[in-house]
Amino acid sequence: MQTIILPAGKYAVFNYKGLASHAAPFFNYIFTEWIPNSIYELDNRPHFEILGEKYSNSSPDSEEEVWIPIKDKN
Repeated sequence: MQTIILPAGKYAVFNYKGLASHAAPFFNYIFTEWIPNSIYELDNRPHFEILGEKYSNSSPDSEEEVWIPIKDKN
């Protein structure tokens, strides 16, 4: 593993529950509905996920936080 320093900025944080293999509609909603209809636009910074105690790759009850970098629309 390597350390990465994340540039400061706003993030939209979404909670995903379910199998990773079923996440496509979740991400589709974020990028095709939520962001375009919000007061934000996608920012050019790293996206990341936090896989906490409730995360289990093979469980439909798995939970994780998805962090999407955003900025105010100009």
